[in-house]
Amino acid sequence: MKIKFIVNGEEKILDVKPNELLIHVLREKLGLTGTKEGCGTGECGACIVLVNGKAVNSCLTLAVEVDGANILTIEGLKKNGELHPLQQAFIEEHAVQCGYCTPGMIIAALSYLSEKPSPTEEEIKEAISGNLCRCGSYPFIIKAIKKASETLRGVKK
Repeated sequence: MKIKFIVNGEEKILDVKPNELLIHVLREKLGLTGTKEGCGTGECGACIVLVNGKAVNSCLTLAVEVDGANILTIEGLKKNGELHPLQQAFIEEHAVQCGYCTPGMIIAALSYLSEKPSPTEEEIKEAISGNLCRCGSYPFIIKAIKKASETLRGVKK
């Protein structure tokens, strides 16, 4: 089947199998390896991307389902050589250890912050509850998301 979609601002037209998963199209056909495959069952959040602005597990999404959609992966966040405030906050707050969960965490946080720009720590914990960090960096991740929310809102410290 032929599908057409936009990924990170670029239009793509691809032939895909009816049962082909979005995670495999992104990683294998488009070389966007920032999106990780962890569990393959939608439990870990490592594969989260935005589809039409909503966080989805790409390991559970058929590629044919994104025909006509706008997709954002971790690679699409950097603009004009500048890291997105979430990416920068993850670095500054040491929220990256092995880094495997980081792309999914950042994309999930981006989706949440678009809906709730000024979250509490408890709300951030709830927002990332579908993302697993095997290194246990949750306190740093929460701090980074809070910092990024303030940066995105222009809050001065």
